[in-house]
Amino acid sequence: MTALVAASLAGCVSNTESKPGASNGGNSTGNTENKPVKLRIMWWGSQARHDATLKALDAYTKKHPHVTFEPEFSGFDGYADKLATQAAAKHAPDLIQMNPPWLSEYAGRNQLADLSKGIRLEDVDKSLIDSGTYKDKLYAIPLGNNATGMIYNKDAIDKLGLALPASGWTWEQYYEFGRQAKAKLGKGNYVLMDATGDYTLYSAYQLSQGKGYPITEDGKFNIDKATWLAYVQTYAELRKDGVVPPADIASTDKESDAKLDLLNNGTVLMRRSLAALYPGYDGVKPGAYTLAVQPKGVQSSSWLKPSMFWSVSADSKHIEESKKFIEWFINDPEAADILGTTRGVPVSKKVLDDLTPKLTPSDKLQIELIKSVSLDAQPFNPGAKGWSNYTDKDFKDIGEKVMFGKITPEAGYAELVKKAEDYK
Repeated sequence: MTALVAASLAGCVSNTESKPGASNGGNSTGNTENKPVKLRIMWWGSQARHDATLKALDAYTKKHPHVTFEPEFSGFDGYADKLATQAAAKHAPDLIQMNPPWLSEYAGRNQLADLSKGIRLEDVDKSLIDSGTYKDKLYAIPLGNNATGMIYNKDAIDKLGLALPASGWTWEQYYEFGRQAKAKLGKGNYVLMDATGDYTLYSAYQLSQGKGYPITEDGKFNIDKATWLAYVQTYAELRKDGVVPPADIASTDKESDAKLDLLNNGTVLMRRSLAALYPGYDGVKPGAYTLAVQPKGVQSSSWLKPSMFWSVSADSKHIEESKKFIEWFINDPEAADILGTTRGVPVSKKVLDDLTPKLTPSDKLQIELIKSVSLDAQPFNPGAKGWSNYTDKDFKDIGEKVMFGKITPEAGYAELVKKAEDYK
């Protein structure tokens, strides 16, 4: 995979179509005669997001019969590897659902089209627009407001007779809640996820201890040894006590999968999540789940972020048609009615105003979490160029070695340091 991605470091040259004598800016394609166009489009998400997006694509084709779609969709697990492989082979989809931490990777390799012109964004907050920029060019259009948080099975916790988690709780209270719930659950049932190899939650934990992000925005290794060892030791104790699943079960988790997600299949009662993912969980078990702010340390552990982006491949032959679709996707009331909050709270203020009276309780919970997090949100780190494989894969692999007892925590930290040398 590293070799494939490295092969794409030379700038990607865009394929273009244009009428004779017409300017296409050297990059994008026109389709002024409405010739038939098939757009490949790729996204990850829950079944609720898949269903809504497919319905939206059908609606767009009805309005623009010359445009059809070739959709590729899946859960989050494996999505990054698939996209990297396609991009390295210059075969990325026209429209790419992009995770914010990956933006600098793809834009830095000239694998994304410049979207600075041709998409109406006047109803979108400037800070959200800016989150899709790289070196002063816009390569990604934000699709939703989002916030980090915890999702938990409130129905199950109510039956245990435990107080529900409250905003402002600490990591110590979070772990203690796990122990109290475990005492009532008994053998073979678990409460919390084992986050030893979860870079996202570890980032939140280290940030809340006042130690900054594990990988800085400018690409410096910053995993604090004492903080990481304390974190790993805590999960070792929770694993021993049965508060988190044993390693062989914990490693089977696939986030947002209706059957393999350990929260969805009832293996655990709580996990870290994002506001934008909540409708997917609610779709699996309507009304069973709710959201809470992440625990805090000496400061907050949560941040606000764009839920995800639409980007366009620099190799696309249909850049202009892709841009027209994105504009419709974020600005059209019909699109908003179909999509709801399956990608987070809509970014267009006008669209959100129109949609608010139609919001479901599930939608409103997302907005409540975003508002709660915004009170003391940490700065969002979009990810440093060149480090996505480290944060998405290497950190997890080393964490799982520790979970399975193949290496000691001290040796695990040494591997984290050594592996980081490949990315500097």
